[in-house]
Amino acid sequence: MKRRPIKLSIVFVLMALLSFEHAGAQKKAAKTYSAANKSVKVYVTAKGTDDRMKQIETLTFKDSPQPVETEVAVFVDPSKTFQTMLGIGGALTDAAAETFYKLPKDKQQELLTAYFDKDKGIGYTMGRTSIQSSDFSSESFGYIKDGDVSLKSFDVSHDKKYRIPFIKEIMAAAGGHINLFATPWSPPGWMKSNNNVLHGGKLLAKYDQPWANFYIKFIQTYEKLGVPIWGLSVQNEPMATQSWESCIYTAEDERDFIKNFLGPTLTKAGMASKKLIIWDHNRDLLYQRASTVLEDPAAAKYVWGVGFHWYETWTGAGMNFENTRLVNNSFPDKKLIFTEGCVEKFDFDKLSDWSLGERYGLSMINDFNAGTVAWTDWNILLDEKGGPNHVGNFCFAPIHADTRNGSLIYTNSYYYMGHFSKFIHPGAKRIVSAASRDKLLTTAYINPGGKLAVVVMNKTDENIDYSLWIKGKAAKTTALAHSIATLVVE
Repeated sequence: MKRRPIKLSIVFVLMALLSFEHAGAQKKAAKTYSAANKSVKVYVTAKGTDDRMKQIETLTFKDSPQPVETEVAVFVDPSKTFQTMLGIGGALTDAAAETFYKLPKDKQQELLTAYFDKDKGIGYTMGRTSIQSSDFSSESFGYIKDGDVSLKSFDVSHDKKYRIPFIKEIMAAAGGHINLFATPWSPPGWMKSNNNVLHGGKLLAKYDQPWANFYIKFIQTYEKLGVPIWGLSVQNEPMATQSWESCIYTAEDERDFIKNFLGPTLTKAGMASKKLIIWDHNRDLLYQRASTVLEDPAAAKYVWGVGFHWYETWTGAGMNFENTRLVNNSFPDKKLIFTEGCVEKFDFDKLSDWSLGERYGLSMINDFNAGTVAWTDWNILLDEKGGPNHVGNFCFAPIHADTRNGSLIYTNSYYYMGHFSKFIHPGAKRIVSAASRDKLLTTAYINPGGKLAVVVMNKTDENIDYSLWIKGKAAKTTALAHSIATLVVE
């Protein structure tokens, strides 16, 4: 009988020891967390009440070895961890900035505190902005003169009036930094097949390199002006021909542009660490887009993650959370980031509509449970018309300014988002949270300091009594009708 070489035997021994150590660590982790002697602070936002992220009770745990089938429970297991939370935030558009500077100073400060203060507000840590104009600008504009392939005329003077000062005020309110990513809605019209920044069209092949250089120029210019750029996406909604700024890329177009131009250009400019996001459109085509790009190693090596929106409901496709999960399972080395969502067709009389927040809660819980690491809302602020917007595409935001009287109007979506962003901090690990009834939606995280944040949402018309159950300990409470709650275990 042949003997294995001594070196190979040593390798096997080491592997066995590591496996044993890993199994031991898992068992130790499973025994580490105990709910004994811990309390639960319950923060609630509920329809038909004045409760808005309000602490309404403090619970204590009691022994509960085995729940019975007739009981409703939310089971939480801190020993099983998944993705790490990167952050939650919103878009810092021209529309938001212009509206902000129409407010009196005290209301400006109120808005900054409401969104970005970790103690007095809901602690946003992420932001998104546009490269050149978007529909949520008062007008279409660009940064270079027609035909300037060398980008010598590159100038962001337009942004210096409102957007850049606004972002700087936000950074200060957030403690000096946010993770800001930038997205183009369209290349300059003369670079496109339709010679127009509006109405879709495609980037002409002869401008692939100048357009790749454009991203670099934008990042360099913003950073010289004191606005660091954490990441970028290739194109906003690359399969939508819109009446506003838009540009079409097939999955193969996007893959090849990244592989041959944008990726190498970022690397050459010393920007390989910038987080490059693909797709940045709806969940309906999410898997097809991700797989086309990420199955090509030459393109995938430049890609940090896959961005997605929630507007597939326009096509009757529903909210395809399973597509998000499939991308996460198939490409676990890439990140998932929700890059945009809002409720469309603004109506001032519906600012108090409870369904606004419930759409956010439904999406956020399911997106996080599918593996999403960051979630960015669309405009953080709009006016009383749902704009400004140069093509009349008016939408809802979590907070609206009534510029006629200088007031701020908080919709319930602000509070629904706050139940995540205020209590689930960057660096938190998602953990198991499973409801025994489908009437309750839930997700949960363990924060870096050890506190658990368990979000429970009830979209039904009835109050539902349930227990928060952790490793043989249970704390009883009630999910009010049409409510969202964050249970903080400490």
